Order: sequence, then structure tokens, then C-alpha cells
Amino acid sequence: MKGDRVEIVIDTGGTPRTYEVVATKAGRRVEVTTGRSIVEVSEVTRNGTPVRTARFMSNRILALVEHPVDGDPKSA
Repeated sequence: MKGDRVEIVIDTGGTPRTYEVVATKAGRRVEVTTGRSIVEVSEVTRNGTPVRTARFMSNRILALVEHPVDGDPKSA
């Protein structure tokens, strides 16, 4: 969904750095996968094709915050 985003805070040894992966177009979403020592954050299309991907070492991640899109307030 457009507006779906994930913020990742990384320990770089000095000051922490913040990265953000955002679903830039309607119909896209952001997915987070974890495997062994790598965390992968991808923006994917409706078909599941990755558009862009960011990979981080899990032992360097200080925070990973997912910001899902709020649902339609009219449907609630």
C-alpha cells in the first residue's frame, strides 16, 4: 500500500544512522524477512516482484520500526 514504510536504525560505531524504505506507488508494499544474520527489507509490487531491497547485518540493527498504512476510516 502506498505510504507503507519501515525505518531501520543501524549502529555504525559512532552515531547511529537511520534508513527508510517506503512503498512509493499504489499497490506496492514493504516486506521484512529475516534469515541467519541478515535482515532484508524490500519494496515489492502486487505480484511479489522486488523493486528495491536493503540488506542489513542483524547484529548492527538497533531498531526496526514498521509503519503500516492505516485502513480506510470510513470502513471502521
